[in-house]
Amino acid sequence: MSAIVRTCDGTRLHDVDVPARAGASSLPPPSGHVPGAAETADALARARAEGAGFVWVHHTDPGEGDLSGYAEVLDLHPLAVEDLETGRQRPKLERYPGDEGGSVLVSARPVRYDDSRSAVETGEVLVVLGDRWVLTVSREDEGVVERARGRLDEDFLALGPAAVLHGVLDVVVDAYVAIASELEVDVSDLEQEVFSPDDRGAGTTARVYQLKREVLEMIRAARPLVEPVRRLWQQDLDLVPEEARVFLRDVADHAQQAAESVEATDRQLGDVHSAHLAEVGLQQNDDARRISAWAALAVVPTVIAGIYGMNFHYMPELAWRYGYPAALLLMVTVCLVLHRAFRRSGWL
Repeated sequence: MSAIVRTCDGTRLHDVDVPARAGASSLPPPSGHVPGAAETADALARARAEGAGFVWVHHTDPGEGDLSGYAEVLDLHPLAVEDLETGRQRPKLERYPGDEGGSVLVSARPVRYDDSRSAVETGEVLVVLGDRWVLTVSREDEGVVERARGRLDEDFLALGPAAVLHGVLDVVVDAYVAIASELEVDVSDLEQEVFSPDDRGAGTTARVYQLKREVLEMIRAARPLVEPVRRLWQQDLDLVPEEARVFLRDVADHAQQAAESVEATDRQLGDVHSAHLAEVGLQQNDDARRISAWAALAVVPTVIAGIYGMNFHYMPELAWRYGYPAALLLMVTVCLVLHRAFRRSGWL
């Protein structure tokens, strides 16, 4: 677990010196002391007294009890603390009562595409919004919070803590849109492969199910986030200023776009899978007909040879001088007739 405390004066972010024990050591802190909590309390008190700026606290992979000091300083609701420390929350928006307007918690699942394994991986980021503070918690998010900080210019920082919320959600949703586009390309390539005349189904089924897992992972991340982001700009939340809602509305539009795109990709993938199964069935039927045709061609000479090989004493043609060549000619003639019939019917 690591902790970063930043302050904003309205135009720039400044890192606050936090003791090295704030995540640099695996030893438990002294009783009653949480590294960074005192610095956060001082910075928050100044921001409230001056009526400008805000405090941003970021934690990575907090465990049980790691946020206890911040919970007291920021007046976090116990249910919010539980969600922050346990993690693995589905995308959601929660409002909690409290002093100074209470708080709003937003949970999201960042995604990234691992090209080496061709897999979609998800992390977690939670943002808690207060009057003059914002708390972010991330797990396996591949630097989503830091990328969000890079987008916070002077204009955005003037929006207050809501700027951080917008920045994080904007980074998360932009990744949704980009990966949804990559999945569309992958499914289109798979569709061409399925309908290719050279495709014999080898490995295609495994590729279909692999893409299905990736698409489902995207759906679980993108679809539930649409409603929380919509509520952020549509509902009258005191902690979200009017100036920030137009930006959150843009994020909501992109989230809806990503969710619809990945759901359309899922339907397309289902159609590709059905088409692949139909192609495999047709190939199997075609193979079965070919095998049956060649078996019929092999049966004819076998039957004729079997009849004349019974060696009964009183059998016609046994004493006939041309019996042997006539039997061979009969075999060849019947096989040629059958072969032509099978070719005309498409069995060969």
